[in-house]
Amino acid sequence: MSSVNKIVFDLGGVLIDWNPAYVFRQIFEGDEERMQWFFEHVCTFDWNENQDAGYPLAKATEERIALFPEFETEIKAYYGRWEEMLGGPIPETVRILEALRQKAAQRLFALTNWSHETFPIALQRYEFLHWFEDIVVSGEERTRKPHPEIYQIANQRFQLEPANTLFIDDNLRNVKAAETMGWQTIHFHSPSQLHSELNRLQIIA
Repeated sequence: MSSVNKIVFDLGGVLIDWNPAYVFRQIFEGDEERMQWFFEHVCTFDWNENQDAGYPLAKATEERIALFPEFETEIKAYYGRWEEMLGGPIPETVRILEALRQKAAQRLFALTNWSHETFPIALQRYEFLHWFEDIVVSGEERTRKPHPEIYQIANQRFQLEPANTLFIDDNLRNVKAAETMGWQTIHFHSPSQLHSELNRLQIIA
């Protein structure tokens, strides 16, 4: 019998496919090298994560254009065409979530790095997000994974017992941070791997 009584899911990359390349492959007409340069130097991963921690999208866009005026159109597209970056649910993981929901042996929560300005779009679009008892959204809390503060917020909000909590995330950095809080973890690679890990923990058949 598993000791896990609460499961905390990451969303992007685990349950929802989100990838800015869906938009920028069009913008850069399939030139992968130019697109990667843009992601590494202009609209970077770290820059986007700053907005996940609550920084205003309009202000971030304006500041980036000031730094890279030659990319004004492309920078405006990052959040202007954000909905086109949503590839939709990852159906196999959603089925695992549904199985856990039906089994009802563990309570289900989510902890996500997501801008508070764009998260309502996902909440309206994806019914399965309403299966969670509660969701901690980084942009609403003005902090983000892997900072300890957001895990502490989840501990309090979800009333977690760390040793009996399982956290699932596709970002190893976030997984390692959760482990320092005493949570059990699964570093997500694929739905089939997640199913195997949950089976090993005797959570799902």
